[in-house]
Amino acid sequence: MIDLNLERDRARAPTLVEQLVRAFAQAIGAQTLRAGAALPSVRQLAREQGLSTFTVTEAYGRLVSMGLVASRPGSGYRVAARGEATRSEMPAWQPPSLTATWLLSDVYADHSVPIKAGCGTLPNEWINEGGLHQALRALARVPAARLADYGHPYGFAPLRERIVEQLDRLGLPAALDNILLTQGATQALDLIVRTLLRPGDVVIVEDPGYCNLLQILKLAGLKVVGVPRTPTGLDVDALDALVVTHRPKAVFVNTALQNPTGATFSMASAFRLVQIAERAGMWIVEDDVSRELAPSNTPLIAAMEGLQRALYIGGFSKTVTPALRCGYVVGQRDVLRELARIKMAVGLTSSETIERIVDKVLVEGHYARHVERVDERLKEAHAAVEASMDELGLEIFHRPRAGLFLWARLPIEDERAAEVATEALGDGIWLAPGSYFRPDDAASAWFRFNVPYSNDERLWRFLRRVVGT
Repeated sequence: MIDLNLERDRARAPTLVEQLVRAFAQAIGAQTLRAGAALPSVRQLAREQGLSTFTVTEAYGRLVSMGLVASRPGSGYRVAARGEATRSEMPAWQPPSLTATWLLSDVYADHSVPIKAGCGTLPNEWINEGGLHQALRALARVPAARLADYGHPYGFAPLRERIVEQLDRLGLPAALDNILLTQGATQALDLIVRTLLRPGDVVIVEDPGYCNLLQILKLAGLKVVGVPRTPTGLDVDALDALVVTHRPKAVFVNTALQNPTGATFSMASAFRLVQIAERAGMWIVEDDVSRELAPSNTPLIAAMEGLQRALYIGGFSKTVTPALRCGYVVGQRDVLRELARIKMAVGLTSSETIERIVDKVLVEGHYARHVERVDERLKEAHAAVEASMDELGLEIFHRPRAGLFLWARLPIEDERAAEVATEALGDGIWLAPGSYFRPDDAASAWFRFNVPYSNDERLWRFLRRVVGT
C-alpha cells in the first residue's frame, strides 16, 4: 500500500479527494502501483484512512475518468493496463471545450476536472454522510408497496409538514396546500415561468445573477432586463426607473448569499423591493436555496410581502446533497394548484422516494449539527481564500464569510476572461467568468469562486501566472 500522507489542515490543504487522486496518480506514474494491481476497496480505504466512503468513491471515480484505474463489477478497482479500454474507462484526461453546452449539461457528467473552482456545490466529502446512511437504512424498512405509487402531486406530506415548521420559525406562516415539492429549485423556477409568464413578457433579473435561471427565461421567449446587484441587494433606484420604462411582469431575486456574488439583501433593500413590486403589480420570485447557511437576521421577502404576489423557492442541495433533487415552492393556494397542474403535465410527480430520504435526514440525521459544521468550515475557507485574493490584488465584491461563493475581479481586461477560463481548463482548473451570469452575456473579468474548491494552491499558482505576479 502506498503512503498517502493526507494533509488534514482544512484551511490550506487541497480537498481530501484531490489529495487521494494525486497520491494514486503519482504512484501509478512511478509504477509503485503496476498495471493490474488491485486498489483497496472503498470501505477498506475509508476505514484505514479515517475517510468518508463518499470521499473515496469520488476519488476512485476521478481516477477511472483519467484512464488510470479500471472498474469492473464484482472485482473492484485496479490499475489500468496501458492502452486498456473498457466501457468504464476513458482516455487520459484532456481538457473539455469551454462551451455553453458543456457548462449546462456535460459538466455534470464530466468528473475529470481536478479543481472545480467554478462549480456551484459543496465538495462531496462535506455532505451529511451519517445522516444520509441513517435515512437510507430507514427507507429500507419501508414496505415496498408504499414506494410503488407515483406519490401525491404536491409531494410527500410529512416533508411538506417539516417545511411548514421551518417557514413558521422564519416568520412565513404557511399550510400544507401552500407547499409544492419539486425536482430541485431549478424545476420550481421553470414551473413558475411556465405558469405565470408568456413569451414576450418583460422580467427583471439580477445582474449578475443565477446562470440557469437566465437560460430558463431565454428558452421561454421572455425579454430579460438586468438590474445591478449590490452588496446589499438590488439597485432599487435603477429598478424603480426600469419598472416605469418596461412594465415587467416579475422580478427574480436571490435573497441570501446570492449566486454568484455571495451578497445578502439588507432589510432596507428588501422593503424597497416589496414597495416597488406592490406599486407595479409584478410578481416577486424569491430563490432562497442558501437560507440555512445565511445569518439569522437575513430578511425573508415573501414573509414581508405576505405571499400576495410573492413566490418563495427553497431546496436542500446546499445542505443535504445536490444528488437528491428536492426543492419546493411556496405560494397562494390558487397559484400552487396551477403550478401542480403544470408539474403533472410536464413531468408527473416528483420522486416520493427521494422526498422520504430528505425527510429522514431532516428528522433523524443530526441535521442541525451538520449545518453548523458546514458553516464553520465555510467560514474558515472564506478567510483563507480571501487572503489569497488579497495577496494577488483581486477586487472582492463582498466578504460574507458564509455560503459557497466569492465574487472577485481579476486585474485583466474584460475581453481576456474567456481566454483565461479556457487556459485554466488546460491546467485542470474550472473557472466561471462573469459572462455566464450576465443577462446580456457581456464579457466580464469578474469570476465566481466556489470557496471550498478554491482553497487550493494549484489554483493560485495558475492565477499568479495570469496576473503576472
